[in-house]
Amino acid sequence: MIRTHFGLSRNPFDTQEHIALMPHQQQIVDILRVHAQQGGLCLLAGEPGTGKSIIKEHLVKLDPKTLITPVINRTLHSYFNTLRILSEAFGLDMDGGTHVVEKRIINYAFSLFRQGKMIVPIIDDAQLLSSECLRKIRLLLEDFPRTHNLILIGQPALLQTFSIISNEDLRSRVTYSTLLPRLSDEGIQEFILDQFDRVKLGHNVLSEEALDLIARSSEGVFRRAKQLTISTLIEVVRDQKREASLEHVNRILIQPHWRRDALDKPDLS
Repeated sequence: MIRTHFGLSRNPFDTQEHIALMPHQQQIVDILRVHAQQGGLCLLAGEPGTGKSIIKEHLVKLDPKTLITPVINRTLHSYFNTLRILSEAFGLDMDGGTHVVEKRIINYAFSLFRQGKMIVPIIDDAQLLSSECLRKIRLLLEDFPRTHNLILIGQPALLQTFSIISNEDLRSRVTYSTLLPRLSDEGIQEFILDQFDRVKLGHNVLSEEALDLIARSSEGVFRRAKQLTISTLIEVVRDQKREASLEHVNRILIQPHWRRDALDKPDLS
């Protein structure tokens, strides 16, 4: 719909072919890759929509020949399921008990090491894992070759888990941690216009007032900026216009999921 109307080959914010990184995200990726050479344990935390998934997807596609990045998205909060998904990612079977499976994974890690490859397992939504499960994963990784880096991605509660005194044994092994910030309004505008550039969509598709309102309403969150911009462009297409105005943005912002007061109980008095 948007592609046809504006004569594009792909949609804005399409991450399938090219993952665009902001400067602070690129710096994080560079640091994470260096830690893969030292046996790192890294924490990447941030509120929903602040760009954690963008960094994760970039790491997966960064250098598949030398950087092996199995992603564990659905651990169901247990160590056994973590082993199962890690085995699936490595193409290994799950025959035998936990100890046998662990040994098989470790042996495969060393076979990758002998091929000159670095291993970067990524666990998403890691704030849902128990401290006991994290300890077992850490012990497993201690038997891995030096060139690996376990990356735990989660919401800020992940950092709180590591700050508990009883988890000092985990925190003392962290080699790098970062908390992704919300962007400024100017940063959100830069993000949107950069995405337009990547699909060859003119900046004038959004009026200055519309772009400013989108940036302010996004509250520094990538995901909100993406959804609000796409929804605005759909309204432009529906009106068969070439430029988005304040009216188009406001049509989206009056929808209940954008209004913080939408769930307030009505005054029936």
